[in-house]
Formats: sequence, C-alpha cells, structure tokens
Amino acid sequence: MTADGDLPAPEQGLLLTHFLTVRDVEVSRRFYADVFGGEVVMGENPAIVKVANTWIIMNPGGGPTPDKPGVTLEAPRSGERVSSFLNVRVADIAAFYAHAVANGADFLTEPVDRGSELRCYFRDPDGYLIEVGQSTGLLAGIHAATPEESS
Repeated sequence: MTADGDLPAPEQGLLLTHFLTVRDVEVSRRFYADVFGGEVVMGENPAIVKVANTWIIMNPGGGPTPDKPGVTLEAPRSGERVSSFLNVRVADIAAFYAHAVANGADFLTEPVDRGSELRCYFRDPDGYLIEVGQSTGLLAGIHAATPEESS
C-alpha cells in the first residue's frame, strides 16, 4: 500500500488519513497508540500513528500558510457541538471497550444496542468525538432507525 509500509505515502492511487489539530502532541500521540494499539511512525512534526489500515496525523494549531490562506487550525473549543467525528468499526466491541477503558478512554456511555449495531462514543484528549461500533443487525439487513423513528 505504501512505499515503506509505515508512512502514508501511496505507491499509486490514494489513501485517506485523518489530521487532528492537538494541544499536546505527546499526550495525543500516546492516547492513539495506547487506546487503538497504534504504531508511532513519527514522533513529531507531524506526529503520525498508524492504526490498523489508516494513519492519525497530529500537529499543534497555527495560522494561515501560503497553501491555506485565511485558515487557522485549532483544537476544539467545546465538545458540545461537533461537525464530524472519527468512526471506528470493530469486530468485538466488548473487547475494544474493555481495552480502551483500561488505557484511559472515558466513554460517554457503555455500548448501546441500536438494532443495526452496537455503538458508543468517547473523546480524545482534545475533545474530538470518536464513535466505536460493531455491526450486528446490519449484517442481517436491519437498518438503524431514523431520528423520527427513535424519538
């Protein structure tokens, strides 16, 4: 997939990574390595942790640059409103939940059975929301309820 197997550098086509603006690179790097069993590929500038088949890239925020004029990067100010989140799919949510809690993850709830999946959420050290889900009913054709159906 990549030139050296560790860095997100495709030999052809493309691959997706996820960039996070973080307050403390060391804390975030350790969190993603410990909670997700990731491999630290680069320590800083930027920090890169390979997790399963993707990479989490982390750097502190900063002001505009020539390639992103008018854009300032900053970590979330509040966790109450989000516009996106990391979605992680696991084979065994109970095992992942136990491992993550043992490594410092603080979940909003325990896994909830939503019919189509088991799912729960937690935040990283900067407040980014992370969903962890295990497909269950979805594999048998059961879809999630719409917001109107679940109220």
